[in-house]
Amino acid sequence: MMPLTLQAALPALDPRMLDTQADAAVRDLMREGSSANTAASYRAAIRYWTAWFELRYGEPFALPLPETAVIQFVVDHAQRSTEHGLKWELPLALDQELVRLKAKGKLGPPSLNTLLQRLSVLSKAHELHGHPNPCRGARMRELVAKTRRAYARRGVAPAKKVALTREPLQALLATCDDSLRGVRDRALLLFAWASGGRRRSEVARATVENTPRTADGFLFSLGQSKTNQAGTTRANDQKPIVGMAAQALDAWLRASGIAQGPLFRRVRRGDVVGEPLAAAALRDIVQERCKLAGLQGDFSAHSLRSGFVTEAGRQNVPLGDTMALTGHASVATVMGYFRAGAAAQSRAARLLDEPDSGPR
Repeated sequence: MMPLTLQAALPALDPRMLDTQADAAVRDLMREGSSANTAASYRAAIRYWTAWFELRYGEPFALPLPETAVIQFVVDHAQRSTEHGLKWELPLALDQELVRLKAKGKLGPPSLNTLLQRLSVLSKAHELHGHPNPCRGARMRELVAKTRRAYARRGVAPAKKVALTREPLQALLATCDDSLRGVRDRALLLFAWASGGRRRSEVARATVENTPRTADGFLFSLGQSKTNQAGTTRANDQKPIVGMAAQALDAWLRASGIAQGPLFRRVRRGDVVGEPLAAAALRDIVQERCKLAGLQGDFSAHSLRSGFVTEAGRQNVPLGDTMALTGHASVATVMGYFRAGAAAQSRAARLLDEPDSGPR
């Protein structure tokens, strides 16, 4: 075969590096393929790294960072026990400046969750840009592992949102009156919970078209999700909306007059149905309804998901049936919630309550 010669028409590329146009295209694809919430959290983390690094070292933030700088970041933000109580190394003046620059919301050490998330974002940034990763070094991995252990010994673990199991969910539903907004919120909460604890981005993508009516209620076709980023067709993508959830969704569609497009939308003054709800709106609705119901605790949209799995454990639903609805890819992830729900129902926890019918 004769070799192709296009040099006259196209400039030859160096196969060892991306040209400017290709590099920009990669960034566009990465941005488009990430959820809005993920992209926003990454931007916030990098903004914080940039502000902290430039204030701490007096020079511009640029990748790759040396491992020593990342270690300094950990000790600046992780609390440790001393004879004088808990201590961290971030100077107060620097902390105040970070708040003034709005790189952080308030003074004081971040939660363990926040610290670990910022390290994770920095690690991914290095790997995506092809740099040596300072977060993967043996010293750093040991420091992070021991930091986790230190927090755990103090009774502090990475925070999880409070689960909305059956009883607290019913309390939320009781706050949903017959107003158009109340009808919408009831339908939204039941849709998200009863279909397997849908993520807020998944709820925002629910439409009339991908949630057709069936003889039993509705059938939501999930499509793309956190564990199916490519949106490939899978057997468990069909999520039934039946019973109370179907009745509530039907009531919302009839009251709102929605016949096509997104299911859940804003309700404006005068009961005007507006634009589709953003994913973040689900968090706001959950928190508002929790407040109206008088529930105490740290609730979020994820509380619906964890609540569904925990309740399934309480009611001894087989794990496989639960995962078929939730779409969890990891058994280990779902088992944490599942076992928490099942533990209170375990016979082993109630040995003293059982009648003693054995031989004496």
